[in-house]
Amino acid sequence: MKYLNRIVDKQLSLRLEAFGAVQIKGPKWCGKTTTAQRQAKSVIKMQDPDTREGYLATARTKPSLLLKGEIPRLIDEWQVAPVLWDAVRHAVDERQLKGQFILTGSTVIDDKEIMHTGTGRISQMNMYPMSLYESKESNGQVSLKEMFDNKDLDIDGANSELSLEQLIFAACRGGWPASLSNMSDDAKLLIAKDYVNIICEEDISRVDNINRNPALARLILRSYARNISMLAKKTSMLADVSTEMEGTAMSTFNEYVAALEKLFVIEDIMAWNPSIRSKTVIRTGNKRCFVDPSIAVAALGTSPGNLELDLKTFGFIYECLCLRDLKTYSQSLGGRLSYYHDRYGLEADAVLHLDDGRYALIEFKLGSRDIETGADHLLELKNLVQKRNEKDKQTQMRLPDLLIVLTGGKIAYTREDGVKVIPVGCLKD
Repeated sequence: MKYLNRIVDKQLSLRLEAFGAVQIKGPKWCGKTTTAQRQAKSVIKMQDPDTREGYLATARTKPSLLLKGEIPRLIDEWQVAPVLWDAVRHAVDERQLKGQFILTGSTVIDDKEIMHTGTGRISQMNMYPMSLYESKESNGQVSLKEMFDNKDLDIDGANSELSLEQLIFAACRGGWPASLSNMSDDAKLLIAKDYVNIICEEDISRVDNINRNPALARLILRSYARNISMLAKKTSMLADVSTEMEGTAMSTFNEYVAALEKLFVIEDIMAWNPSIRSKTVIRTGNKRCFVDPSIAVAALGTSPGNLELDLKTFGFIYECLCLRDLKTYSQSLGGRLSYYHDRYGLEADAVLHLDDGRYALIEFKLGSRDIETGADHLLELKNLVQKRNEKDKQTQMRLPDLLIVLTGGKIAYTREDGVKVIPVGCLKD
């Protein structure tokens, strides 16, 4: 299968130039190893069944032996032997060279298993399943970076070739590189289903060597999927789970969720709490989300055909797809995502913050009929920031740099009020 360029390719190259080592974090099957191998000069795979036991014995006795090889040296699934983290950090200090190691792994390691954080030596980089631009389904006629750098950028007339049916299929299939090879649509949809099966049957117990119930893991994933892109409380999700597995405790629910977070399956969106309303008014709970929309589809047991007949449900899955893509597109800008929602109904589905202080308010609207509502929310939120600045002349809050309605439609344009309406099938980094 031909390698499809990833947005993190340039980030990895840049970090290898600046740091002694780079850790690539993200869910299994998202392409971490393949991407790393393209820049590595030597490779060691810690989970290779032919060599695993020998590698583990060496790691216990003298881990530095595993670091020998042409650099950059890729250590794939390094977390199998956590001592390698400290060995890499020590080697970076001793050799005083840049770009020595690339570490890839699909689970979060408990800090207790390593002695040093690696700050200043090991740069950490997130990787997600493929965005629509990386999978060649977005034509990339509108650049997120260019819009931030030039607020007057002309986007009018950019045209998405992605139909609603194709968008639904892309969300159901997910951004897994293996699903983009030459196979039938039914086979492509099996990738996400198999991913969920392996997470529930194997990985949720292996992540920290605690035996867990696959059936309960499936119920929790399904409850998350039912509440995707919503501000659902854990108590309500636990009640949902308890209808089929009575007696499940909140502590158990939290433990399973923590394991799914360690596996990079769940990645909730935090609330944005600007000082524009009373803190008692602004919602502060997490918005429920997966790293890829296909996980929700597989957990619900639904299909593209079913979702074509239930666009309300697909609207929530579409939001998850947009969040995945925005995380990917904004990485080079130091992007992070939050959301805004208050009890008066004012919301921004996403607030994209850049590391230099710039930010965008974003609404996700699948159809054209809802664009006006989304734009009104963004403008009202901007107006709240302006009013706040008028009251407090001493500490001025930055106005949003961009107001965006991200749609499943066809045509991009800038409204007279400055809100940019952009099809997700036109967007890139």
